[in-house]
Amino acid sequence: MSLAFPTRWGLCALALALPMAPSLAQDLQLARNLAATCANCHGTNGNARGDMKPLAGMPADKLLALWADYKSGAQPATIMHQISKGYTDEQVRLIAAYFASQSPAKP
Repeated sequence: MSLAFPTRWGLCALALALPMAPSLAQDLQLARNLAATCANCHGTNGNARGDMKPLAGMPADKLLALWADYKSGAQPATIMHQISKGYTDEQVRLIAAYFASQSPAKP
């Protein structure tokens, strides 16, 4: 599986998401590892196929809001309401920043 390196703006978003982080390189690796768990449904680097919602390039604040809606039950889902409860707030911020930094697939 080939993972694209996050864009410059994605790196800035990640840096802002974790101001107390010990190392940006470690955070990028952790973000990529956490986001990889989403690949089964949302595709590699968030470029989903079919009816699944693509996450690549979606603004981090929008991803965080969607995640909160799944976690609270406000957004109906088959499995995301369960998955959303399995991550810490910091992990969710890393995942959102990672997907925000990815380039959407060209149609």
